[in-house]
Amino acid sequence: MHFKIKFSLSVLIIVSYFSYAQIHQDNNNVITDSIYSTILKENRDIYIKLPESYSTNSNKKYPVIYILDGELLLSTLNLVHSYYSGGFMPEMVLVGISNTNNRSRDLTTSFVSSFYQKNGEAENFTSFFKKELIPYIEKTYPVTNYRSLIGHSYGGLFTVNTLLNHSDLFSNYLAIDPSLDWDNQKLLKQAKEVLAHKNYTGKSLFISLGSQLHMSNPKITIDNVMKDTTSFTIFPRSNMSFFEQTKKNAKNGLITTWKYYPDDLHGTVPLPSIKDGLLSLFNWYQWENTSAFNNPNTSVKK
Repeated sequence: MHFKIKFSLSVLIIVSYFSYAQIHQDNNNVITDSIYSTILKENRDIYIKLPESYSTNSNKKYPVIYILDGELLLSTLNLVHSYYSGGFMPEMVLVGISNTNNRSRDLTTSFVSSFYQKNGEAENFTSFFKKELIPYIEKTYPVTNYRSLIGHSYGGLFTVNTLLNHSDLFSNYLAIDPSLDWDNQKLLKQAKEVLAHKNYTGKSLFISLGSQLHMSNPKITIDNVMKDTTSFTIFPRSNMSFFEQTKKNAKNGLITTWKYYPDDLHGTVPLPSIKDGLLSLFNWYQWENTSAFNNPNTSVKK
């Protein structure tokens, strides 16, 4: 899905003390908006999908999902949500944040001097979320403060970092094949301390792992990958080690679900992860006897 903002006098400009927005709605009813960030010192595109039941004449507000790499993944999130909202999860406002530019800068959690791109400014990007983006969304769109965050790869790394260091921002976290190997597993090492002492009551996490356990050794499987000590398996081992830490510290209140996808690569795992992750994170919402409701043999009298 490709989005382009055309600047003209006909574009509505909304000015606030920290941002301006230029709003355009495409044929799929996805609103292309943008916000100028004084923190990032740049304009950032955002994409908004309002629920089907939304009406300008209503004061109803909805939970909200923020998804990183929104220019790519919002369409997937929208597809899953359109199929499952109502019976399996509430209607929600979906917000996609563009990470086309400066992705490594904004999503990686510590500075690595040998890395070929600017990196390590996730805390700055979190400030953008907290001080600019979330206030703008809550001022402009019909959302409550019940928020979920979804990120893939570096976005998954950012999602886990937010859970560990800024858990007040979101209720639910969906980390898809997160790059927890970043900077010699620095965030993973921090997690051991944070998960042991922080209270996560009311918070939920879904974390997934794709099938690429070793790029050149087919004998490495999910059953033996933790025994390997080479750099070729540090990505999946970091993921699995983090999940083990959540299990060891289950008393902290964090509800964690982990799933391995043996048939999906790093690039394809977002689709099943978003579907399974949302069903897991919103398990509390689902109607009772949903399977019976969807069965054509079920009597209408039940």
